[in-house]
Amino acid sequence: MRARLLAAVALTAVLASTAACGGGDDTAATPSGGARSAAGVSGPITVLAAASLTESFNQIGKDFEAANPGAKVTFSYGGSSSLAQQITSGAPADVFAAASPATMKTVTDAGDGSGTPATFVRNQLVIAVAKGNPKGITSLATLAKPGLKVALCAQQVPCGAAAVKALAAAKVSLTPVTLEQDVKAALAKVKLGEVDAALVYRTDAKAASSDVDGVEFPESASAINDYPIVALKDAPNPTGAAAFVSYVQSAAALRVLTDAGFQTP
Repeated sequence: MRARLLAAVALTAVLASTAACGGGDDTAATPSGGARSAAGVSGPITVLAAASLTESFNQIGKDFEAANPGAKVTFSYGGSSSLAQQITSGAPADVFAAASPATMKTVTDAGDGSGTPATFVRNQLVIAVAKGNPKGITSLATLAKPGLKVALCAQQVPCGAAAVKALAAAKVSLTPVTLEQDVKAALAKVKLGEVDAALVYRTDAKAASSDVDGVEFPESASAINDYPIVALKDAPNPTGAAAFVSYVQSAAALRVLTDAGFQTP
């Protein structure tokens, strides 16, 4: 009897030890070194995101799917103000990632956010010029020289609002030849040779470094944009939405974002 009692005690201890090792944390390492999300994240997840997040979020989406084999992330990129209007007009989506708190406020003021938006990165402007900087552009003041063609984002778009702040800080007045609805469109004008320069985010210039150079200027420090993200109230996949928002704030996702030139908040 004593031997059977001791065996039962030993078995109980082994089972408790096994439970302690396997329980309490439902994440696991993925082959890429990121964290595997909690079990149960599956199905389609639709993310509306600022155009400047394109390259980074494409990679983050792949990493998230690797950690959640049952999930499929679909992105729709554009100007943050346009995306915010789509959400408040009832467009079905799970997550919104904006390039400024002002555009996020449009969504939260309409009651379309679920919870409090989290700022996950920051970004600032550079002057995008043709490779080799043939026009010798070195500052915002240079952009006001006669004959130079400059593209800006429209003022209602976060990159346009930031440009207005930076130009005011530099006391520079200029008339752009075009106002674009998102930063990728402004950058494309430089890549195509249709303008001599454009004010774009540092991350966009870095992503297009084979075609353009980015000229830094001190006044950009006066116009740094915070990027907030939130799950949406009427998300078709609320579990997936919450998991993706959490993943974007993870160390693995932050490495992708900072490698692209974003700054930590």
